Amino acid sequence: MGSVRPAPWRRAAVVAALMLAAFTFNTTENLPVGLLSLMADDLRVSLTAVGALVTGYGLTVAVGSLPLAHVTRSVPRRHLMTGLLTVLAAASWISALAAASYGLLLAARVATALAQALFWAVMGPTAVGLFPPERRGRIIGLLSVGGSLATVAGVPAGTWLGGHSGWRVPFAVLGALAVVSLVAVAVLLPTSCPRESPAAYGAAPDRRRFVVVLATTALSVTGAFTGFTYIVAFLDEVSGFGRDTVSAVLMAFGAAGLAGVTVAGPLLDRYPRATLTVPVTGQTVALVGLYVGGNSQVATVALLMVLGASVGPAFMATQSQVLQVAPGRTETALAANSAAFNVGVAVGALLGGALLPLTGIRGTFLVGGLLTAVALVVLNWPERAVSRAAVGAPEPGVR
Repeated sequence: MGSVRPAPWRRAAVVAALMLAAFTFNTTENLPVGLLSLMADDLRVSLTAVGALVTGYGLTVAVGSLPLAHVTRSVPRRHLMTGLLTVLAAASWISALAAASYGLLLAARVATALAQALFWAVMGPTAVGLFPPERRGRIIGLLSVGGSLATVAGVPAGTWLGGHSGWRVPFAVLGALAVVSLVAVAVLLPTSCPRESPAAYGAAPDRRRFVVVLATTALSVTGAFTGFTYIVAFLDEVSGFGRDTVSAVLMAFGAAGLAGVTVAGPLLDRYPRATLTVPVTGQTVALVGLYVGGNSQVATVALLMVLGASVGPAFMATQSQVLQVAPGRTETALAANSAAFNVGVAVGALLGGALLPLTGIRGTFLVGGLLTAVALVVLNWPERAVSRAAVGAPEPGVR
C-alpha cells in the first residue's frame, strides 16, 4: 500500500469488509449441510448429490489455491478482491434463481470455490499490509473471527431462514452481503502493485519452519476430520444425545471455536509458538478424550468445546506463522497452507469412512487424536534439533 498507510478509519473499514467477506464465503461453503433435505427434494436429486456440493467445494479450493495465487500474483489487490467478491455475489444469486437446476448450482459452487481459494490466499497479505508488522497476528485474528462466525451464526441462521422461506432465500441474502463487502473494498482499498506491500514477503523467511507449519496443518486437520466428520453419529450412538439436543451441542462447539479465535488472536504476535502449540495439544487431548469418555454426556460436551476452541485457533496460528516465515511471496505460501487444510479435510473424511467398519465410530476419534499427536511432535521437532545443534554452530535463519 505504499510507504503511506491509509487513515485509521479507512483501514478499519477495509478489515471489517474483509471479515464480512470471510463470513459470507464460509457460510456459502457450508450452508448446503443445513439445507440438505430441502435442496434434494426441490432439485429432485439424492442427498449424496447435494452432499457432493460441499465435498466438491472443498476439493476445488484445495486444488485451485496454489495455481490461482501464482497466476494472479501481479494483479493489484483492489482489482483482484473486487473481482472475487463479484464472483461470490453473482454465483450466490444464480444459486437463488428459481430456474436454477442442479447442474447450474454445481457450476455456481465451483466458481465460488475457485474465488474462495484465491480469496483466502490474498486476504491476509492485503489486510496486514495496511498495518505495522507488529500487528500482523492481531489482524489475522480479526479475519479469523469473521470466518468463525459462519459456523456459529451464518449456517444456523441460513438453515432457519431456508426452513421458513425456502432454501434459495439464504443464498440471495449471501449475495447481498457480498455486494456490501464488494463496495467497501472497491472504494476504500488502495490500489498498488502487490509486491510493494509490506506484507508481500515473510517477515523472517525460514523454509524449514514453513514446511513444519504446512505439515502441522495437514496432520492436525486430517486428525480432526477423521473423527469430527462423523460427530452426529457419535453423539447419537455413543453419547446417547437425542436428535433435538445434537444441534445445541454443535452450537456449543461452534461458540467455543469463536471464543478460541477471539482470545488467541491478540496473542499471536506476542506468543507465536505457544498460540500454535497449545491448540494442537488441546485438539489431541479432546479427540483422545472423546474416545475414552464419549459415553458420558457431560464429558462429551466439555471435550467437544475443547476441540472447538482448538481447531479454529490452530489454523489461525498457522496462517499467522506463514506470514512470518514464508520463504517467498506470502500469498503463495498462504495458498499452500489453505490447500493443506482442505486436503486434510478430504483425507480425514475418507480415512474416517475407511476406519468405521474396522474400529467403529469411537475408533475414528482415537486415530484422529494419534494423528494430531504426530502433528505436535512435528511442530516441536525443529526446536529440539536446534537445541542439539547449539553445542556447535547455530544454523542461520532459525528463529
